[in-house]
Amino acid sequence: MAPFPAAHQIMFLLSVVLVGLLRYAHVIEHYGSSLLNTLGLASGWICAVGLIMVGNFQVDHAKVLHYVGAGLAFPTSMLFLFFQSVLTYRMAKSRGHYWTGHLRSILAVLAFITLIFSILFTAKMQSFVLQHLAALCEWMFIINVLVFYGTFTAEFGGISTDTFLVLLKATRTSKSYKVDGSTPSMSQVHCHLENLAMTRGACWDTDSSCEPQEPG
Repeated sequence: MAPFPAAHQIMFLLSVVLVGLLRYAHVIEHYGSSLLNTLGLASGWICAVGLIMVGNFQVDHAKVLHYVGAGLAFPTSMLFLFFQSVLTYRMAKSRGHYWTGHLRSILAVLAFITLIFSILFTAKMQSFVLQHLAALCEWMFIINVLVFYGTFTAEFGGISTDTFLVLLKATRTSKSYKVDGSTPSMSQVHCHLENLAMTRGACWDTDSSCEPQEPG
Protein backbone atom coordinates (compact mmCIF):
# COMPACT_ATOMS: atom_id res chain seq x y z
CA MET A 1 0.00 0.00 0.00
CA ALA A 2 1.32 3.43 -0.92
CA PRO A 3 2.30 5.85 1.89
CA PHE A 4 -0.16 8.55 0.81
CA PRO A 5 -3.29 6.35 0.91
CA ALA A 6 -2.16 4.94 4.25
CA ALA A 7 -1.72 8.44 5.72
CA HIS A 8 -5.04 9.51 4.21
CA GLN A 9 -6.86 6.59 5.81
CA ILE A 10 -5.26 7.23 9.18
CA MET A 11 -6.32 10.88 9.03
CA PHE A 12 -9.85 9.81 8.14
CA LEU A 13 -9.99 7.42 11.09
CA LEU A 14 -8.65 10.07 13.48
CA SER A 15 -11.17 12.59 12.13
CA VAL A 16 -14.10 10.27 12.76
CA VAL A 17 -12.83 9.45 16.25
CA LEU A 18 -12.33 13.15 17.00
CA VAL A 19 -15.83 14.02 15.78
CA GLY A 20 -17.27 11.34 18.07
CA LEU A 21 -15.33 12.68 21.04
CA LEU A 22 -16.33 16.29 20.33
CA ARG A 23 -19.97 15.26 20.07
CA TYR A 24 -19.68 13.34 23.34
CA ALA A 25 -18.21 16.40 25.11
CA HIS A 26 -20.80 18.73 23.55
CA VAL A 27 -23.69 16.60 24.81
CA ILE A 28 -22.22 16.48 28.32
CA GLU A 29 -21.83 20.26 28.36
CA HIS A 30 -25.38 21.05 27.22
CA TYR A 31 -27.36 18.01 28.39
CA GLY A 32 -25.33 16.24 31.06
CA SER A 33 -24.22 12.65 31.42
CA SER A 34 -26.33 10.17 29.50
CA LEU A 35 -26.17 6.48 28.71
CA LEU A 36 -27.21 7.25 25.12
CA ASN A 37 -24.25 9.59 24.82
CA THR A 38 -21.81 6.93 25.99
CA LEU A 39 -23.32 4.34 23.66
CA GLY A 40 -23.16 6.84 20.81
CA LEU A 41 -19.45 7.41 21.41
CA ALA A 42 -18.69 3.69 21.46
CA SER A 43 -20.76 2.92 18.36
CA GLY A 44 -19.21 5.84 16.47
CA TRP A 45 -15.67 4.62 17.10
CA ILE A 46 -16.51 1.05 16.14
CA CYS A 47 -18.20 2.39 13.02
CA ALA A 48 -15.00 4.22 12.05
CA VAL A 49 -12.96 1.02 12.18
CA GLY A 50 -15.53 -0.84 10.11
CA LEU A 51 -15.70 1.88 7.45
CA ILE A 52 -11.92 1.81 7.10
CA MET A 53 -12.05 -1.94 6.48
CA VAL A 54 -14.85 -1.56 3.92
CA GLY A 55 -12.92 1.14 2.06
CA ASN A 56 -9.58 -0.67 2.07
CA PHE A 57 -10.67 -4.20 1.21
CA GLN A 58 -12.78 -4.38 -1.95
CA VAL A 59 -15.05 -7.32 -2.71
CA ASP A 60 -13.06 -8.40 -5.77
CA HIS A 61 -9.75 -8.62 -3.89
CA ALA A 62 -10.52 -9.37 -0.23
CA LYS A 63 -14.11 -10.50 0.06
CA VAL A 64 -13.89 -11.90 3.60
CA LEU A 65 -12.29 -8.82 5.14
CA HIS A 66 -14.66 -6.58 3.21
CA TYR A 67 -17.72 -8.33 4.66
CA VAL A 68 -16.20 -8.44 8.14
CA GLY A 69 -15.77 -4.67 7.99
CA ALA A 70 -19.28 -4.26 6.62
CA GLY A 71 -20.73 -6.42 9.39
CA LEU A 72 -18.82 -4.35 11.91
CA ALA A 73 -19.55 -0.92 10.48
CA PHE A 74 -23.14 -1.04 9.28
CA PRO A 75 -24.94 -2.13 12.48
CA THR A 76 -22.88 0.23 14.68
CA SER A 77 -23.45 3.03 12.16
CA MET A 78 -27.19 2.60 12.45
CA LEU A 79 -26.91 2.62 16.24
CA PHE A 80 -24.83 5.80 16.11
CA LEU A 81 -27.35 7.52 13.84
CA PHE A 82 -30.23 6.41 16.07
CA PHE A 83 -28.58 7.50 19.33
CA GLN A 84 -27.56 10.89 17.96
CA SER A 85 -30.99 11.54 16.46
CA VAL A 86 -32.65 10.86 19.80
CA LEU A 87 -30.11 13.04 21.62
CA THR A 88 -30.73 15.85 19.14
CA TYR A 89 -34.43 15.90 19.96
CA ARG A 90 -33.77 15.70 23.70
CA MET A 91 -31.34 18.64 23.54
CA ALA A 92 -33.50 20.73 21.19
CA LYS A 93 -34.42 24.18 22.55
CA SER A 94 -35.27 26.07 19.37
CA ARG A 95 -36.91 25.51 16.01
CA GLY A 96 -33.51 25.25 14.34
CA HIS A 97 -32.54 22.43 16.68
CA TYR A 98 -35.72 20.55 15.84
CA TRP A 99 -35.08 20.99 12.11
CA THR A 100 -31.61 19.54 12.67
CA GLY A 101 -33.25 16.60 14.40
CA HIS A 102 -35.60 16.14 11.43
CA LEU A 103 -32.67 16.20 9.00
CA ARG A 104 -30.75 13.63 11.00
CA SER A 105 -33.82 11.43 11.27
CA ILE A 106 -34.28 11.54 7.49
CA LEU A 107 -30.63 10.63 6.96
CA ALA A 108 -30.99 7.78 9.44
CA VAL A 109 -34.07 6.44 7.61
CA LEU A 110 -32.32 6.67 4.22
CA ALA A 111 -29.29 4.89 5.64
CA PHE A 112 -31.52 2.14 7.03
CA ILE A 113 -33.26 1.68 3.67
CA THR A 114 -29.99 1.44 1.75
CA LEU A 115 -28.68 -0.99 4.37
CA ILE A 116 -31.70 -3.27 3.94
CA PHE A 117 -31.34 -3.25 0.14
CA SER A 118 -27.63 -3.95 0.47
CA ILE A 119 -28.34 -7.00 2.62
CA LEU A 120 -31.02 -8.25 0.23
CA PHE A 121 -28.78 -7.85 -2.82
CA THR A 122 -25.83 -9.43 -1.03
CA ALA A 123 -27.93 -12.50 -0.24
CA LYS A 124 -28.22 -13.14 -4.00
CA MET A 125 -24.58 -12.83 -5.02
CA GLN A 126 -25.06 -15.25 -7.94
CA SER A 127 -26.26 -12.32 -10.04
CA PHE A 128 -23.58 -9.99 -11.38
CA VAL A 129 -26.00 -7.06 -11.50
CA LEU A 130 -27.21 -7.57 -7.93
CA GLN A 131 -23.62 -7.77 -6.75
CA HIS A 132 -22.91 -4.32 -8.13
CA LEU A 133 -26.22 -2.99 -6.79
CA ALA A 134 -25.21 -4.23 -3.33
CA ALA A 135 -21.91 -2.38 -3.63
CA LEU A 136 -23.78 0.75 -4.76
CA CYS A 137 -26.09 0.55 -1.75
CA GLU A 138 -23.09 0.19 0.53
CA TRP A 139 -21.54 3.38 -0.81
CA MET A 140 -24.87 5.19 -0.56
CA PHE A 141 -25.06 4.07 3.05
CA ILE A 142 -21.55 5.37 3.72
CA ILE A 143 -22.39 8.70 2.08
CA ASN A 144 -25.46 9.04 4.32
CA VAL A 145 -23.33 8.40 7.38
CA LEU A 146 -20.71 10.95 6.31
CA VAL A 147 -23.40 13.57 5.62
CA PHE A 148 -24.84 12.80 9.06
CA TYR A 149 -21.39 13.51 10.55
CA GLY A 150 -21.34 16.75 8.60
CA THR A 151 -24.45 17.99 10.38
CA PHE A 152 -22.39 18.37 13.56
CA THR A 153 -20.44 21.32 12.11
CA ALA A 154 -23.06 23.87 13.19
CA GLU A 155 -22.98 22.65 16.79
CA PHE A 156 -19.20 22.35 16.89
CA GLY A 157 -18.94 26.08 16.13
CA GLY A 158 -19.71 26.79 19.79
CA ILE A 159 -17.17 24.37 21.22
CA SER A 160 -14.37 25.91 23.29
CA THR A 161 -11.89 24.82 25.91
CA ASP A 162 -14.73 24.90 28.44
CA THR A 163 -16.26 21.92 26.63
CA PHE A 164 -13.21 19.79 27.35
CA LEU A 165 -13.06 21.08 30.92
CA VAL A 166 -16.63 19.92 31.40
CA LEU A 167 -15.64 16.53 30.01
CA LEU A 168 -12.71 16.23 32.42
CA LYS A 169 -14.87 17.42 35.31
CA ALA A 170 -17.52 14.82 34.50
CA THR A 171 -14.89 12.08 34.51
CA ARG A 172 -13.46 13.19 37.83
CA THR A 173 -16.91 13.59 39.35
CA SER A 174 -17.78 10.04 38.35
CA LYS A 175 -14.64 8.70 40.03
CA SER A 176 -15.12 10.75 43.20
CA TYR A 177 -18.76 9.68 43.36
CA LYS A 178 -17.71 6.04 43.45
CA VAL A 179 -15.23 6.73 46.27
CA ASP A 180 -17.66 8.88 48.25
CA GLY A 181 -20.42 6.38 47.68
CA SER A 182 -18.43 3.59 49.34
CA THR A 183 -17.19 5.65 52.34
CA PRO A 184 -20.57 6.52 53.88
CA SER A 185 -21.67 2.94 53.65
CA MET A 186 -18.73 1.83 55.82
CA SER A 187 -19.44 4.63 58.28
CA GLN A 188 -23.06 3.59 58.46
CA VAL A 189 -21.99 0.03 59.25
CA HIS A 190 -19.77 1.20 62.12
CA CYS A 191 -22.46 3.49 63.47
CA HIS A 192 -25.00 0.71 63.28
CA LEU A 193 -22.73 -1.65 65.20
CA GLU A 194 -22.04 0.97 67.87
CA ASN A 195 -25.73 1.76 68.29
CA LEU A 196 -26.51 -1.93 68.51
CA ALA A 197 -23.87 -2.44 71.19
CA MET A 198 -25.12 0.54 73.21
CA THR A 199 -28.71 -0.68 72.94
CA ARG A 200 -27.78 -4.14 74.18
CA GLY A 201 -25.79 -2.60 77.04
CA ALA A 202 -28.72 -0.42 78.06
CA CYS A 203 -31.08 -3.38 77.98
CA TRP A 204 -28.66 -5.45 80.09
CA ASP A 205 -28.43 -2.70 82.73
CA THR A 206 -32.21 -2.37 82.81
CA ASP A 207 -32.69 -6.09 83.30
CA SER A 208 -30.14 -6.12 86.13
CA SER A 209 -31.81 -3.22 87.97
CA CYS A 210 -35.21 -4.81 87.58
CA GLU A 211 -34.19 -8.13 89.23
CA PRO A 212 -35.97 -8.71 92.57
CA GLN A 213 -33.74 -8.35 95.61
CA GLU A 214 -33.88 -10.96 98.35
CA PRO A 215 -34.91 -9.67 101.77
CA GLY A 216 -32.04 -9.47 104.21
